[in-house]
Amino acid sequence: MKNILLASTSALFGEDYLAYLKPSIADLFSGADEIIFVPFARPGGISHDDYTKKVADAFSVINIRVTGLHTFEDPAAVVRKAKGFFTGGGNTFLLVKTLHELNLMNVLKEAVEKGAPYLGTSAGSNIGGLTMHTTNDMPIVLPPSLDTMGLVPFNLNPHYLDPDPNSKHNGETRETRIKEFHTQNSMPVIGLREGSWIRVQGETITTEGLFSSRIFEQGRDAYEVAPRNQLLF
Repeated sequence: MKNILLASTSALFGEDYLAYLKPSIADLFSGADEIIFVPFARPGGISHDDYTKKVADAFSVINIRVTGLHTFEDPAAVVRKAKGFFTGGGNTFLLVKTLHELNLMNVLKEAVEKGAPYLGTSAGSNIGGLTMHTTNDMPIVLPPSLDTMGLVPFNLNPHYLDPDPNSKHNGETRETRIKEFHTQNSMPVIGLREGSWIRVQGETITTEGLFSSRIFEQGRDAYEVAPRNQLLF
């Protein structure tokens, strides 16, 4: 049974890393005393080791040991046996490139679909969708494929921002960009605001967190789904 949490962000403004998600993380990984961290997105260029330490410190509060996937000579074998996974945020292009080049994207997908709990934040949530086309990140590297795990039947747009009527910014809004995406692609897109997440338990997919999620479907006006409601696609 799939057991997945895909969050917009790892930290709310002014809060400690993962603080707002701690109760949900404890529930997600109940029964697991150790997990594998996937550090490849490297936010701000942080090293794999430093990123893993940051995560390990946060998880120590709930008595879960964290080991970075980068430390193993045979990461695929580790993924197949792991008790759970966390993929952190950063640059989705770099994350996807690394996973494909190490031949880990499908291995990770298979492990999660067999029931290993999976937590993603930001870039780590993007790879739970069908493709990474709706990321906000700069293409600092070129992955061999933009396909991701497809753990859910839609794409995600973490850090979704609503248009600000008082802003003097003349660039495109997130909604505009997603509408552009839908001129070329048919899969739905979930705009995840900060403090919101998607929960998958078996075949049931629900919106969770502090705010509603904005749903985009090709050929249909965008609409809102409040927390604790099921998504049916």
